[in-house]
Amino acid sequence: MTPGKTVPARDIARLLEIMAALRDPETGCPWDIKQDFSTIAPYTIEEACEVADAIARGDMVDLCDELGDLLLQVVFHAQMASEAGYFAFPDVVEAITTKLIRRHPHVFGDRSAGNPGEVKELWEAIKAEERAEKAARKAAGGAAPARTSLLDGVPLALPAQKRAVKLQQKASAVGFDWNDPKAVLAKLREEITEVEEVLDRNDKAALTDEIGDMLFVIANLARHADIDPEAALEGTNRKFMRRFAHIEAALAAEGRDFSETDLTEMDSLWDEAKRQEKPAEKSTEKPD
Repeated sequence: MTPGKTVPARDIARLLEIMAALRDPETGCPWDIKQDFSTIAPYTIEEACEVADAIARGDMVDLCDELGDLLLQVVFHAQMASEAGYFAFPDVVEAITTKLIRRHPHVFGDRSAGNPGEVKELWEAIKAEERAEKAARKAAGGAAPARTSLLDGVPLALPAQKRAVKLQQKASAVGFDWNDPKAVLAKLREEITEVEEVLDRNDKAALTDEIGDMLFVIANLARHADIDPEAALEGTNRKFMRRFAHIEAALAAEGRDFSETDLTEMDSLWDEAKRQEKPAEKSTEKPD
């Protein structure tokens, strides 16, 4: 073994060397050698989710570790691309630094943006220019015709709620949107009624469609309220886990399990957990 071959480092160059060694067709890792873009993509998404999870938990030790895992995904894809002659890691770095400088002319150029709203408007205008230029480059290189829909470009791999919001944002940019959140709420009530009607027919295909419509409108309502529906749902997931754990603990304290209870008791314990979560109300009575 070459001296220093197994020595870690703080330099990105060392990470690139390790990735290249793992992919070496003669001496590399059989699992790493076997992978391609499509097999690694699910891990990339998973690692990004684990980064978000560490942030949500406020665990900075885990965050450091998970960011390293996510960085590995970038390096892995870049290594495979380099082997195929598409691009290499330095091209990835150059692309993102170029993009950041170009999209922040109010920092690196002579444009001005005094608030986040103006920054967003500037950002969207520059992104539109970039899309047009990229389409022209692909056309010049003999690529397939450029996409023409305003909604093109929203990644299919995004979580459905997040993708719904991005699609809605693009449509909203050209005026296809409600002006009042209450109008969205009225649409949600309409969708709930349609779900009820389909439930009576016991039509699973239609029910799938109607529930999808309802979820899409819920995402729209969250967007109008400036709330991330993914974050809101995840908050409720954590709340559900916390309250369910209370039910488990209460039963375990009496030496029982779920086979020895019923829904009425579980509902009661659930309500108990809810009451315990509420902050203690301050007494308004004057001291004696």
